[in-house]
Amino acid sequence: MLNLLEKKPILLLLAAVVVIMIGTTVTMIAPFKWINDPSLKIAGVKPYTPLQLEGRDIYIREGCNNCHTQTVRPLVADVARYAPGSTDGYSKVGEFVYDQPHLWGSRRTGPDLARIGGKYPDAWHNKHMEEPRSMVPKSNMPAYAFLKQPLDTSLTEKKMKALGFPYTPAELEAVKGKTEMDAMVAYLQKLGNDIPWRKAAAAAPLVGELKNPSAGNAAAVTDGKKLYEENCAQCHGADLKGDIGVALAELTKPEAELFSTVYQGMERLGMPAFGDALGKEKIWKVITYISSRKGQK
Repeated sequence: MLNLLEKKPILLLLAAVVVIMIGTTVTMIAPFKWINDPSLKIAGVKPYTPLQLEGRDIYIREGCNNCHTQTVRPLVADVARYAPGSTDGYSKVGEFVYDQPHLWGSRRTGPDLARIGGKYPDAWHNKHMEEPRSMVPKSNMPAYAFLKQPLDTSLTEKKMKALGFPYTPAELEAVKGKTEMDAMVAYLQKLGNDIPWRKAAAAAPLVGELKNPSAGNAAAVTDGKKLYEENCAQCHGADLKGDIGVALAELTKPEAELFSTVYQGMERLGMPAFGDALGKEKIWKVITYISSRKGQK
């Protein structure tokens, strides 16, 4: 058979094309059909609003998908990092039914963003996009302060119609006067926010009496200061006087209540839970540092 194909180049070419087309169908065409199958939709997943869609287009334009993936793989390490505490926090097909094209990506120069929506308040994203290292000191992400320029909305309605997304005149009107930064933040806040994974991912509830094991420990204050600078200063200020988050220098909450807030987070304020990320010992050191600074000018 091989000898026959070698002697007939046209037949060899046709056979190669058939093999390539079969491979392409199995690895690319069929998955695209499956991903957009209406029967696989998740009830809570909604089409993009005009502002979110414009943000998605800017995300693509700026090449964000070259550094950030948007899929939590069904691996223990992936779920633990991007959907902490959840046993079912990996990405599902139904999450992407409105994505054309999908932005799963393959490289993680930056962290995965599939569950970023609602993790931080809008102000956090604005500061992070404007100057990434002001929020994540070790970030190598370039600054996107130029996104504060006016958003071009001349094609917004055509985009919504082309994709078959529902919209209202009021939604189209609301997009006018927005900036590209507004659109980008709106898009990021949608990612992963249509599915109820976050409830399952909450840190384990605290039980029993909460007592600071690091109270009065000078070494704990030093360690806590470093942990605070790495994890808290971006929102609460290096001097504990507040910024995106509340001021902590004059906070009157008892240590146990403050520990619970840091450990379990406060979703309504966009504060993530640090229970799984830091653990009890490190959080108590942060609390010890904050307590040592209370009342200082």
